[in-house]
Amino acid sequence: MKFIFEVRIREGHTAEEYADAWVRASELIQQAPGARGTELHRKIGDPQALIAIATWDSKAARDAMEKDKDPRIGEIIRSAAPFVDIRPLGEFEEPEWVVLPPGTTQNPS
Repeated sequence: MKFIFEVRIREGHTAEEYADAWVRASELIQQAPGARGTELHRKIGDPQALIAIATWDSKAARDAMEKDKDPRIGEIIRSAAPFVDIRPLGEFEEPEWVVLPPGTTQNPS
């Protein structure tokens, strides 16, 4: 499953500031059972808008991490809170099937 959220960088700050916090938190989150990777993307034409995607084996695995979250993760998230607005877009199931052009390989995340 994928957990996706939008990050809006507040005026006077940069995406790179948030990316630093993102990497530090992701390194801890990825130690949880069922964590399969994270991605942070900048919106084309709007450097203050990002989309974050965390991939998990299951919703249950993500929920378990949230229930027993390492307190350092919360500290990192709170440190970034003053310069970002975060809007969860939701939790999405993996597609039942994917159609790819011939010769293309599927991204494992």
